[in-house]
Amino acid sequence: MNSDPYEILGVSHDATPAELKRAYRRLAMRWHPDRNDHPHATERFKEISAAYDLLTSDEEDEEDMPPDEAANSEAEQGLAKAGDIRLNLELGLDEAAAGCRKTVHYVRSKACSTCEGSGEYGMARTRFCSACHGSGRVHDAKRNLVRCEDCAGRGLFTERICPDCGGSGRDQADVSLEIRVPHGMLPGDELRLAGQGEPGNDELQPGDLFLTVVLRSHPLFQLQGRDLHFRMPVSALAMMAGGDIELPSLAGVISHTLEAGPAEGRHLRVPGKGYPGRGKNAAGDLVVDLIPVFPRKLNARQRKLLLQANAALLDDAAESLPEIAAWKTAHGVD
Repeated sequence: MNSDPYEILGVSHDATPAELKRAYRRLAMRWHPDRNDHPHATERFKEISAAYDLLTSDEEDEEDMPPDEAANSEAEQGLAKAGDIRLNLELGLDEAAAGCRKTVHYVRSKACSTCEGSGEYGMARTRFCSACHGSGRVHDAKRNLVRCEDCAGRGLFTERICPDCGGSGRDQADVSLEIRVPHGMLPGDELRLAGQGEPGNDELQPGDLFLTVVLRSHPLFQLQGRDLHFRMPVSALAMMAGGDIELPSLAGVISHTLEAGPAEGRHLRVPGKGYPGRGKNAAGDLVVDLIPVFPRKLNARQRKLLLQANAALLDDAAESLPEIAAWKTAHGVD
């Protein structure tokens, strides 16, 4: 090798094996070609690996990892994380029930392209210390001249602040990320997208992106737990006669048979036809409040049919219209 391996790893010549390993893993994470798109990243990564191999060739350490895994080793060692990002993910009820693909747009930081994240760029400039006005000395409480602590007595500062990021080393990046939303997620459930938060560096793992599900209101259904509730008008005549009715659901129209009965409000529950289940949570029920509706206006044909039906009911009034039959008997009306 043409260069000092200790210099390549940035450690002293008396560095311990543990210090060598930490330096290697930190640099490997930074320069691994899968994580760094710099044109010389591959060459730099090979140089780092070669330096580490040279310095540890006489030692056997079962914890040493192959180069391809070096970028992930710090995570296993409990490396601190960059900041997480938390956003709301707004979905329609149908989207959340069936699962869907969504594109999420958000902003996260990135290394400044001008200074490559260092915060320094261009030629150095000098500015006087504002505390001592460049003299390096200030008066203490007793009016004695003492060394200025702000500038350590130098009287000036030398700096190379990047003009594009103001020295922070960070810039803003617009991110568009396509994600898959699993079926059956409820309001308040979270999706965690590992490594999609604030970017990491040689000291930090990338943060995570957390998406909290928020459901838009639906024009028909109300979600209560995993049950779907709604109200539905039904012909009073159909409720009296019984028969098949069609019920809307998130999975399509369901046919349901009504039992014949009085024309009054009914509470109907269809098991398992509500919001879909997820994991150990079973699907909810479809819960319907049926509201009887009586005809308001009849054409000639409808009036004739209803009169015929009414006559048939009166022929067996004791069974069909018991209140009318009892009143006629009490008052001697034939």
